[in-house]
Amino acid sequence: MDVIILAGGLGTRLSSVVNDRPKCMANVNNKPFLGYLFFYLNKFKLINNVILSLGYKSDFVISWLKDNINNYSFNIDYVVEKEPLLTGGGIKLALTKTLSNDVLILNGDTFFDIDIDVFYSYHSQTKANVSIALKQMYDFDRYGKVEINNNIVTAFKEKCFCKEGLINGGVYLIDKNKTNLLSFAKKFSFEKDFLEKKVNDNVIYGFVFNSYFIDIGIVQDYEKANEDFKTIF
Repeated sequence: MDVIILAGGLGTRLSSVVNDRPKCMANVNNKPFLGYLFFYLNKFKLINNVILSLGYKSDFVISWLKDNINNYSFNIDYVVEKEPLLTGGGIKLALTKTLSNDVLILNGDTFFDIDIDVFYSYHSQTKANVSIALKQMYDFDRYGKVEINNNIVTAFKEKCFCKEGLINGGVYLIDKNKTNLLSFAKKFSFEKDFLEKKVNDNVIYGFVFNSYFIDIGIVQDYEKANEDFKTIF
């Protein structure tokens, strides 16, 4: 199975601590965050090809890959945006290098420690165009809320304070043929223009995982990852 990692983010909210590299290369205990994602993916035998969707400071990632590309059981390739294409455009560009029909998509600044074999099994047993790994959260306002009914996603709610609810964990399995993302505009948001706007047109499933989750997009959680990863990895 092919994997796309969205790894072209600028890291604006991290600029006070990470200002010379893309977010996926932020050092966590002297190792790039991307290296932890690769280590995690390396545990799953069904993954044979990983494509990085690069943009901001792509040379930084490519240089690191030259020294690390042979450390994993899967092949590694990449595409580079000539201009910012948003998440949807980045996925569309990377899809041109995929071979499998089912494609796993990850954010390069998020780690959600789900069992990919289980996630793929759930996805395969449905008629889903897209499956999303969901996380139960409490007292949050940084993420939008996802509503489901019998695991079918019925709505994506805007960011606001929630006492509790399910959030999008940034891990997706898509059916490449059913989603037909290659027909979309060159530049679009996967979350806003595809998932949210077409929630009633697509069969989108959500599956809840009670696993460790971290998004290093803000300084507080970046610092938390530096502590947490000492025991996780």
